[in-house]
Amino acid sequence: MYANMADDMNRTSSTKCKKKHFKPKHQKSKLFRANEPLLSVFMWGVNHTVNELNHVNIPVMLMPDDFRAFTKIRVDNHLYQKDIMPSHYKVKEYCPLVFRNLRERFSIYDSDYLKSLTKFQPVANGVLSGKPTKFYSTYDNQLILKTLSSDEVENMHHLLKEYHPYIVERYGKTLLPQYLGMYRLTVEGQVTYIVVMRNIFNSRLPIHKKYDLKGSNPENREASEKERGKDLPCFKDNDFIKDGAKLHLDLESKNKLISTLEADTAFLAKENLIDYSLCLGIHDCTKYQQDMVDVNSPKSTSSNEDDEEVAGDSGSPKDGALLGESMQVDQAEIGVISSTPLQAGGRQIYFMGLVDVLTQFGLRKRIVTIDPEQYRKKFMEFIVRAIVTQP
Repeated sequence: MYANMADDMNRTSSTKCKKKHFKPKHQKSKLFRANEPLLSVFMWGVNHTVNELNHVNIPVMLMPDDFRAFTKIRVDNHLYQKDIMPSHYKVKEYCPLVFRNLRERFSIYDSDYLKSLTKFQPVANGVLSGKPTKFYSTYDNQLILKTLSSDEVENMHHLLKEYHPYIVERYGKTLLPQYLGMYRLTVEGQVTYIVVMRNIFNSRLPIHKKYDLKGSNPENREASEKERGKDLPCFKDNDFIKDGAKLHLDLESKNKLISTLEADTAFLAKENLIDYSLCLGIHDCTKYQQDMVDVNSPKSTSSNEDDEEVAGDSGSPKDGALLGESMQVDQAEIGVISSTPLQAGGRQIYFMGLVDVLTQFGLRKRIVTIDPEQYRKKFMEFIVRAIVTQP
């Protein structure tokens, strides 16, 4: 177990800071608990960098240097045993003022950002098939952590200079990933890059079906047998077609969705980006209501009366805590594209966003795929065909 990461490293470690624009500040001691050293260091690093920003005068306008700035801290803990906490680590936060400004534009307060990422350890969500990418979600399901390759980090730096003004222009109204922070962690000599994003499925309402839609060669995209065996498999274009699935939207919601996607995909094409997809989650209101009836039945209630466990050493919330919150959710409070009736006696709520937007169209991609404008056109045609207008 990796634990007891204190911000006050002056008593137990030698600390070196290398920064631009920032002066180091003394922080109060705080403990963190996680099952693996990477997460312990990440939680400590986020707490350190966010609290340090509280002592910085926020500029009225971001300057070009802010898109190259970083904070970096190195810690050598010779007095700690390796089975308690990493002996050596470094934390680097990229473009702190830029990401803080983005969090504000996405209406995320630093206190909420800090709470989501450090109150309990993030939970591993697995890896992408055929890729080394790892995903983690926060205990409250609000944020997603994604590991990046060094190439993707380079693409992020290039994209950020155009992404920020685009978000400003759109007043934060976009289906692009909502990037909230980017970090480089070095633990015992191993480097990991992590980007923090808002979770598309951040509602307390459960997702009953999930699709990843590209629109390019849809007949060749199906979920694998291994994927289908998961509790919540991610189906693809051909599965969507075979299911006869549609997005049932009223005219206003349809126009809003298409307008947003047109703007977002035009931005991606301008930045020479391809291979993105629309991640679609469907909440079945009828199924959810039936599940709630089953959960609240006398038999289910009695079986959970004595479940009073507190958070364990793993830094995880007690069992059932989030389920209890979801039982009292108010549908009117959930921000979604649509909650229009799908069919008699049933309703669906859609959660969606663009994902995997960092693939640059280059020499390798020209051999196997279409250019950004063609990709965008096929993507939009597929999505528009999937929409059924409701009165």
